[in-house]
Amino acid sequence: MLAKVEEARLRRAEKGLVPESDGWFIVNIAESQGAHTERFGDACMFEARVGIFPELGVNVRLLQPGQPAAMYHREGAQEAFLVLSGECVAIVEDEERPMRKGDFLHSPPGTAHVLVGAGEGPCAVLMVGARKQPLEIEFPASQAAARYGASVEKDTDDRGAAYAGVSPPEPAAIELPW
Repeated sequence: MLAKVEEARLRRAEKGLVPESDGWFIVNIAESQGAHTERFGDACMFEARVGIFPELGVNVRLLQPGQPAAMYHREGAQEAFLVLSGECVAIVEDEERPMRKGDFLHSPPGTAHVLVGAGEGPCAVLMVGARKQPLEIEFPASQAAARYGASVEKDTDDRGAAYAGVSPPEPAAIELPW
């Protein structure tokens, strides 16, 4: 029989609420601490640290036009993306596909992909991914992703090399467009 799960404690960090213990919790996205990077947009990760959700990664990413969410990559776990507002371009297996509010992208394990903000304003995307260990990730070179600054020059499976020169995310309060 499964044991009762206790409620996690939330603490107010400098830029919003973060869970500080394991367990279930409810937090409004507007009150949750986010993360900011100049290159890859803003995100509400819902986790105080990676690993609080050992099986599932969940975040809402806010991308400006032309801003990629990550480097073009493929991994050994499935991911899903739902556009909540705005527009973006999905680059999947080196093909560009426009996405708008309400569009859903399923990415099975091994699918090369990246999302890039498009349109006239910000794009908010719910991103969900399975977490499998060990992490299997590759960064293939892509002409389509390179047009948005989201591709490595040469195929690699070295995450450090793929993100070389990119500043780590900083805690931030995220203002979503709705």
